[in-house]
Amino acid sequence: MSSPPRIYIDAPLDEGQAVSLDEKQSKYLTRVMRLEDGADLRVFNGRNGEWRARLVQESAKKVQVEPVACTREQYAAPDLTLLFAPLKKARTDFVVEKACELGVRRIQPVMTEFTQSSRVRSDRLQAVVIEAAEQTERMDIPTVEDDVSLWKALDHWNPTLPLYYCDEAGEALPMAEVLSHAKETAAGLLIGPEGGFSAAERERLRSLSFVRPVTLGPRILRAETAVVSALTLWQSLVGDWRNDPYLPKTSNG
Repeated sequence: MSSPPRIYIDAPLDEGQAVSLDEKQSKYLTRVMRLEDGADLRVFNGRNGEWRARLVQESAKKVQVEPVACTREQYAAPDLTLLFAPLKKARTDFVVEKACELGVRRIQPVMTEFTQSSRVRSDRLQAVVIEAAEQTERMDIPTVEDDVSLWKALDHWNPTLPLYYCDEAGEALPMAEVLSHAKETAAGLLIGPEGGFSAAERERLRSLSFVRPVTLGPRILRAETAVVSALTLWQSLVGDWRNDPYLPKTSNG
């Protein structure tokens, strides 16, 4: 049998301290998930671990969640930031969803010369990462920043941390080879827009001491494919993929 439903709650979690949910989340649990008063579920807030909880009917339209016992201690994903040029709506959603699934801690949309999308709604993308975190047993919620220009993002970058820049047009070593010698556990990945970076952007990027150009092979990848490929390489060679997976208990134990 399946494990109890798992939801994110933006509120402190403590034993016996019931949390009132808004009407939208209440409707989801009672009408979509069809949970009844007293039903078991799992809750997390990205700060206090994961809890086994009980659903309590508060009113006709609202429910409460009462934490019963902490079942998992809080765990933070590796300190990895994704900088990417936004794509058209559905493809940006895909990138953000996969970034959450692949363990990115911070997501920073950046505007470049050839960026296809002129506006990013960080609040909508935050909802995408919450849903992805709920479904993938993730314990924390990635932060989605407001979009900024590429140069503003780089001006605020910590120069002691490497930023792996995926350059499909310049000379660089394969990303797998570069990461096989990496010692840093905190880093960033920069993926450009569908049309790539401009010549001026490439020149300036390569002038920065913390930027490390890498390639993703002999073929030109779509931007969203490049994101998934680069994150997969980083997690497998530097990140937490060597950790044992968490397997939630089912109703038969």
